[in-house]
Amino acid sequence: MFGMSHESYLLLDAVVTIIGLIVLITRFKVHPFIALIIAAGFLGLTSGMPVDKIIKAFQDGFGGVLGFVGIILALGTMLGKMMAESGGADQIAQTLIRAFGKDKVQWAMMFAAFLVGIPLFFEIGFVLLIPLVFIVARRTGVSLIKIGIPLLAGLSAVHGLVPPHPGPLLAIGVFGADIGKTILYGLIVALPTAIIAGPIFGTFIAKHIPGNPSQELVDQLARETDSKNLPSFSITLITVLLPVFLMLLKTFADIAFAEGNVVRNWMDMIGHPISALLLALLLSLYTFGHRQGIHSKQILKLLDASLAPTAAIILIIGAGGGFKQMLVTSGVGDVIGHMAVTAQINPILLAWLVAAVIRIATGSATVATITGAGIVVPVVGMVPGVNLELLVLATGAGSLILSHVNDAGFWLVKQYFNMTVAETFKTWTAMETILSIVALGFIMLLSLVV
Repeated sequence: MFGMSHESYLLLDAVVTIIGLIVLITRFKVHPFIALIIAAGFLGLTSGMPVDKIIKAFQDGFGGVLGFVGIILALGTMLGKMMAESGGADQIAQTLIRAFGKDKVQWAMMFAAFLVGIPLFFEIGFVLLIPLVFIVARRTGVSLIKIGIPLLAGLSAVHGLVPPHPGPLLAIGVFGADIGKTILYGLIVALPTAIIAGPIFGTFIAKHIPGNPSQELVDQLARETDSKNLPSFSITLITVLLPVFLMLLKTFADIAFAEGNVVRNWMDMIGHPISALLLALLLSLYTFGHRQGIHSKQILKLLDASLAPTAAIILIIGAGGGFKQMLVTSGVGDVIGHMAVTAQINPILLAWLVAAVIRIATGSATVATITGAGIVVPVVGMVPGVNLELLVLATGAGSLILSHVNDAGFWLVKQYFNMTVAETFKTWTAMETILSIVALGFIMLLSLVV
């Protein structure tokens, strides 16, 4: 079309669509949910997709994201509400402030997110810890961005680089890497990367964008209780970290027991993110509810009220998933990936590059990791002596780069932090890009010694 190859036309079409989406939201003030639907439909029509498959692709993407993320957000928001209302979030905030001091509380948030995020999906860790960001910001007067960026960096670093997160875990299977070495190397790379992209970058960018949180969310998640009878720090941690413990048990069972084993099957169910978070919520009804003197009718009202502010967030994330699926179904990701694989470069750098361009095109870190690994693995056989574990990490690092409007995480952060699209680019998108590039640098250095 227009004298261009099909591949070149698809690339141009994707660029025009994404620019149009940004213009709709920023210039014409179209609600992101509506703008994402319009952009997805435009891309489907102009890319040459059969008309009968356009709506189906969007529905699949929308449902695919909300089938998991929607449930996680709902359960996590309820758990966060219970923690906030009981004073559990206040207890953790006070403990962190005492331990690290007001001037270094951003480091506490990064380390907490890094540890909690190892077995958790990014979305789960986010909804579990976001109440702490709001309440610590309120209690200390420290910028929301200065505290929030380290939290996001800790969660995102382990999400992209450390198994048992789905992207790295599936890349291990594709490349045939060793899971133990991948976890070890992943932790070596992820921690300093999170420090640079988190507390260091967060302190810098907060001087320019301090953050202005939504008062509705602050009132819900960061309400400071007047009661002196706060739940203990240990009880609060046990409740909030129960999902972490259950998922670690699942990981251990997957390693220790053969597939089909009864114990492994039960642990796979109990340790699934949805089951684990549901069990933690049920425990919170006692530890944060009845134990603190909150009656059943009041608990029901709290849980009902907790879902209202997240309704728009869930819809926007779902629409982002639909837009992402349209990019995938139209073939944009495949075109970019296969173009990159023809370059004559270092396999580790190639794995990072392929995952990066697919991430930019599709908006999904997991899709970028899995697709990138599948594209690069044939090249690996042609270059002897390549460290397979570092290839996994390079693919994961590439999958983190340049989160923008086609990424559900972009909208999740934008809405919770009450930022404009431009501010989200300067904070979240910049942080993700720093994570990706710095991680690649550490991986290349590690390749010199392993």
